[in-house]
Amino acid sequence: MPNLNRSDTASAAHNGVAIETYRITEQPYYLPFGQEVELFESAYRLKLPVMLKGPTGCGKTRFLEFMAWRLSLPLVTIACHEDLTASDLVGRYLLSGSETVWQDGPLSLAVRHGAICYLDEVVEARKDTTVVIHPLTDDRRILPQEKRGMLLEAHPDFTLVISYNPGYQSVMKDLKHSTRQRFVAVEFGYPDAENERHIVVQESGVDQKTAGQLIHLGEMVRNLRQHGLEEGISTRLLVYAGKLIVDGADPRTACEAAVVRSMSDDLEMQEAIEEIVAGVF
Repeated sequence: MPNLNRSDTASAAHNGVAIETYRITEQPYYLPFGQEVELFESAYRLKLPVMLKGPTGCGKTRFLEFMAWRLSLPLVTIACHEDLTASDLVGRYLLSGSETVWQDGPLSLAVRHGAICYLDEVVEARKDTTVVIHPLTDDRRILPQEKRGMLLEAHPDFTLVISYNPGYQSVMKDLKHSTRQRFVAVEFGYPDAENERHIVVQESGVDQKTAGQLIHLGEMVRNLRQHGLEEGISTRLLVYAGKLIVDGADPRTACEAAVVRSMSDDLEMQEAIEEIVAGVF
């Protein structure tokens, strides 16, 4: 690799400070549902990239926050979207006074300093962007910085994680097999009723009885997937409803805002969910 010039040295020092802002200092609440903690720790030790599969709001991001805290690693999260470019991930040259200074992108920052880099909803990114991560997902563990003519070798602690919701993707937005088969997968689902009740109580502050009603509501709404509902209600939305209730909202009003209106724009589906809410509360 070429020697760093003065501007590169200043940028590297800045990045070293910046990475600390991604460190999680307090333990996030997470309730394990299986062997996912041990599996992730094994993947980290073996330097294997990880794919988190599961529906929206089932705890993938919270799990990763917990693992970053548990492993004492910074967590750099990138919300993928269709306008995300390779330069957004890798970095670019910026003008600073009379000098041109290289600025690492979030992926380069994680690669250089040994953080977890989390590409959230990776299929939303452009196809040419996801190709950038391929050299990081095999034995090479390198990131090409083409604009600098450099290959950035990954720090030993660097871990690449992507999230993927297989039930939500269309044919046009699916994860290519050339990308999918570079990762070990940890599959998530909705928690069982008892664990979900614990989560709702912990995260929202509602009492046990109300939490039980919310869990029952969630189970019944998820059954509507057999009748055209695109995706089941997330644990996140049940927590939101609980928080509204704790803040003083009537349970039915809280569920209408956090569940009925959020789950669907279809009037018939909304009416079906409203009937379930009325039956539970």
